[in-house]
Order: sequence, then structure tokens, then C-alpha cells
Amino acid sequence: MSQILVLYYSRHGATAEMAQLAARGIEKVSGINAMLRTVPEISTVCEATQSSIPDKGAPYVTTDDLATCSGLILGSPTRFGNMAAPMKYFIDSTSANWMAGHLAGKPAGLFTSASSLHGGHESTLLSMMLPLLHHGMLLVGTPYSEPELLSTTTGGTPYGPSHLAGKESNMPISQDEKNLCMALGQRVAEIAKKLNSD
Repeated sequence: MSQILVLYYSRHGATAEMAQLAARGIEKVSGINAMLRTVPEISTVCEATQSSIPDKGAPYVTTDDLATCSGLILGSPTRFGNMAAPMKYFIDSTSANWMAGHLAGKPAGLFTSASSLHGGHESTLLSMMLPLLHHGMLLVGTPYSEPELLSTTTGGTPYGPSHLAGKESNMPISQDEKNLCMALGQRVAEIAKKLNSD
């Protein structure tokens, strides 16, 4: 059975919830499973080590997960208009996958969460696209056929779902944001299934 890797980093929980919603969308497509994975924290002052199994949540991703997936959905909170450092740190370790072409020709989608409405939702999604283009992935956005894009007063972009978390990072994910996350998961899974049907 084909698997779509939903890889995320989350500090306050919203990005993790978005990942679970994308996974629900993936599971709507027969013959496709969602594989939830996360990345560990990193230290800015010295090399830190963590257990190979997180205390809670999804397991840590490995480069083997990238090699075996049929598609990828990548999620990160916004950090100054860019993806969070733990996600970038992991992506920077994927040179062997790039050299082997493990991700080339596979569909990819993106999602993010930011504390303010104009806090870099779209620039974060664009920053996450760049390494995926280098890997040869086929980027899947959120089309305007999803009605929430025209009605949302919270998050949501054509580049991928986003969430307006609020100043304290405690705003719940709106119904529009939930629908867009599930729609992205389903869309990536449907495209992966079409690409894999010979």
C-alpha cells in the first residue's frame, strides 16, 4: 500500500493538529495510507542529543521514510517568514535522498501556522517549496475550487493551508482551515495514486 509522508515540526500543537487533519484527508483515498513523522528540536549553542523516540506524538522521521513514500506533505510553523530551524536542519540532511532521486516525480504539499495574519504564511510556504523543487517533487497547491479560500477570515492560501494561531499561539483551528488541510491531504493522495497507476 502506498504511503504519503506527513512530516511536520510543531511547538505549540497547531502544526501537529494540521498534520493530523492532512492525514485524515489522505486516508479518504483508498489504497493510500498516511505516515505521520516529526523532527527533533535542535540547539543553537551546542549539539544536543535526544532519545530516538519522542516522549509524545509522532515518531521522528528518517531519510528512509523519504525514500519509501509515494508523496510528501511538509508542515512547519512560521519563523520570521521562513520554516522553523528543526525542519530546515532535517531537510539539509537529505543530500543522499537527492543524489538517489528518491523524491523526484512525487507530489508534495505544504502547510504552516503563524501567530499573526500577516506573519509570513505565504513566504514560509514558498521557503519550504525551494528544497522540494531541488528534489524534483511536483508541487501541489490548494486550488480555488476549494471554496474556503474565498471565504476564510483566518488562514488559508493557494500555496497550501495555513493557520492563524494568534499572539499567544492558542487560537483553535477554524473550520475553514480544517477543511483546507483535509483537502490538501486528499489531493496529494489522489495525485500520488494517479501517478502510481501504470
